Amino acid sequence: MTIMTVIVNRSGGTAAKMGDGLSEALEQAFTAAGTTPDIRLLDGKQLPDAIEAAAKSGRVIVAGGDGTAAGAAQVLAGSDTELGLLPLGTLNHLARDLGIPADLNEAADVAANGQPAQIDVGEVNGHVFVNNASIGLYPLLVRKREGLQRAKGWPKWLSTLPAAFAVLERLPHHRLRLDWGKGERAIVTPLLFVGNNVYSLDRGEVGKRGSLTDGKLSVYAVAHRRRAALIWFAMRALVGRAERSLDFETLGECETLTVSSSSGSIEIALDGELKRMDSPLEFRIRPGALTVMTQGEAEKP
Repeated sequence: MTIMTVIVNRSGGTAAKMGDGLSEALEQAFTAAGTTPDIRLLDGKQLPDAIEAAAKSGRVIVAGGDGTAAGAAQVLAGSDTELGLLPLGTLNHLARDLGIPADLNEAADVAANGQPAQIDVGEVNGHVFVNNASIGLYPLLVRKREGLQRAKGWPKWLSTLPAAFAVLERLPHHRLRLDWGKGERAIVTPLLFVGNNVYSLDRGEVGKRGSLTDGKLSVYAVAHRRRAALIWFAMRALVGRAERSLDFETLGECETLTVSSSSGSIEIALDGELKRMDSPLEFRIRPGALTVMTQGEAEKP
């Protein structure tokens, strides 16, 4: 049997819940797929070095959520190494948009025997993202949520709601300057969102992408509003009831974007991971930069 390296973020949502049974479940899934897994259970900080070392084999399989996938993309984008995904995080947006099954056995079969497809990634100031980058409310929410997780020992899902209300009490609005080749534009918004390809804003489809190969960044801003309206928006967005015309302003699609602030740095969330970067933020799309294993025929960028 072919031996394949499987790098697991053991703190990922689903992976953590599986506990001691995780290794056995992975062994069974990959054996059924006709391959032998070399399973490495690691902490988040150990993942980049492990992925880089395993990349020499030509394919790396990672198990975790969107943060794990983005970390792998940071190492593998622009290379010939194929990436297999096992969606074992709390949220698995990239795997969902690629049509990778949530069932572990089925996902292992795709990772081992699927078809390679080249997909786009986004990049800002040298940092890769596979889903989206955001400025404003969401980074603040992540910081509050992580604080509650550390202080209370709560899981991510339980920490999200009180974190959201704490952030909304402040009602922050950000003054930013945007330029995507049509001249600089000033905006005031509680949340700026930059997507790797185009996100749907239709009711029931918020947060989904029809393609990962269009070679475009999509740029959205949440409309400027009072606290009560913003809380109502947040509650509707959590259940997929956001309204395109009411809640969002679609600013455009582009290949490059510059975001500037009057402050020297900007806090940004990349696929849910917080970073503080120097202003301005220089975004770009990298068409076909990442090769992933999928169920269907290989796509061309």
